[in-house]
Amino acid sequence: MSSGSRLNQVYEKAFRIPFDDESKFIIFSDCHRGNNSFADDFANNRNSYFHALAHYYRNGFTYCELGDGDELWENLTFESIFEAHKDVFKLMRLFFTEGRLFRIVGNHDMAYSDQDYVAKHLYKYYDTGTEKELPLFPGITFPEALVLEHQKTGQEIFMVHGHQVDWLHYYMWKIDRFLVRVLWRQLQIFGIGDPTSPAKNNLELNKIERRTKKWIVENNDQFTITGHTHRPRFPRPGEIPYFNDGSCVHPRSITGLEIENGAITLVKWQIATTEEGFLKVIRIILEGPQKLSAYQKAKTT
Repeated sequence: MSSGSRLNQVYEKAFRIPFDDESKFIIFSDCHRGNNSFADDFANNRNSYFHALAHYYRNGFTYCELGDGDELWENLTFESIFEAHKDVFKLMRLFFTEGRLFRIVGNHDMAYSDQDYVAKHLYKYYDTGTEKELPLFPGITFPEALVLEHQKTGQEIFMVHGHQVDWLHYYMWKIDRFLVRVLWRQLQIFGIGDPTSPAKNNLELNKIERRTKKWIVENNDQFTITGHTHRPRFPRPGEIPYFNDGSCVHPRSITGLEIENGAITLVKWQIATTEEGFLKVIRIILEGPQKLSAYQKAKTT
């Protein structure tokens, strides 16, 4: 099956979410939350991520996580990840209980496409303080894609991890997972990363972006947001509407896309030093805000 056909299938089966200009969304992907070991790339940006997510919770945003949220290639179980970043998951639970959390699968957390696995590991957790099982994300599901549907304009925003156009990471992910666990995870100690990862291989990254853009053009310039490559993308109006939220494992910063007041903005959160010598987490606008209507595709007859 071609990459275009895979995206067509995913689009048709996507979970659809109604929205309007009053809606607020924060879109992150590729957090790669690990077990706080030397191989946990998320640990470096954990404070920035938690601060940003708390900000979005307080301000009424809905959180959309576009895959690779949990690093299930390097880690054998979700439980070890949960214990390492319990405060993060409890914050995510607040979004979930208010119907403001949507997560989709990526190649590094493809195990979540198995609902039995999700039910066993994510519906509840064991609380060592009370020695009881407590609810975490009961009933949560992980579709392959989301589509935001504007209730007045009819505009659709297609959100997918992006590994669907990457044959190796879509069909051979179990082999990739094995290699990462037994080989690349150990080599990380010496600064050697997985060369098959598009985030570390420009040839693969560019190939993935070309295939994604080709699908967008063939589908009437479908407004599309992905992750997977870790490279932020924010097109100008009139360009191919291919957005990428970046990742939460950039050196010393995280990037994401905000949708608010009918506009989209690419932002970065990082730790900065004040003149007094204090450390604080700050939000920086990288691109935008740009009205979503500027990317409204023409209606076909």
